Amino acid sequence: MSTTHSHDVRQALDGCRPADVTPVRLDATVLDSTAPSYLRDLKAELGEEGYQPATLVVEARFDEDCSLATQREADRLRDHVRAAAFLGAGRLDVVVDEVAATEKVEPALAALRERAEQEGVTLTLSGDATLA
Repeated sequence: MSTTHSHDVRQALDGCRPADVTPVRLDATVLDSTAPSYLRDLKAELGEEGYQPATLVVEARFDEDCSLATQREADRLRDHVRAAAFLGAGRLDVVVDEVAATEKVEPALAALRERAEQEGVTLTLSGDATLA
């Protein structure tokens, strides 16, 4: 980690004050949609109740040895990266229970991690998938 990054974090934390909100881990299965209008309403409702999404959890399915299926799933996960960023969640936890073709899935997940970083979201993986 660079000292500049560490310094920036410390400087940002120096101005922090406690907030009366409870961080929550939100399961993507409870989302009716990843459309901005829905997410905006959900974020407002959670805020009114004193909750702030900290992590969005989504299950990934890479159980087919098919490039098109892998791309469809990566596109779906990219929607959840955007949803996490929109909700203000700093982390997207992708749960992968089965990987049929590691050589197809790893590049897709690496691209997803890059997109998450661009959106200010940390991508974490649970289960069978790994990122080098």
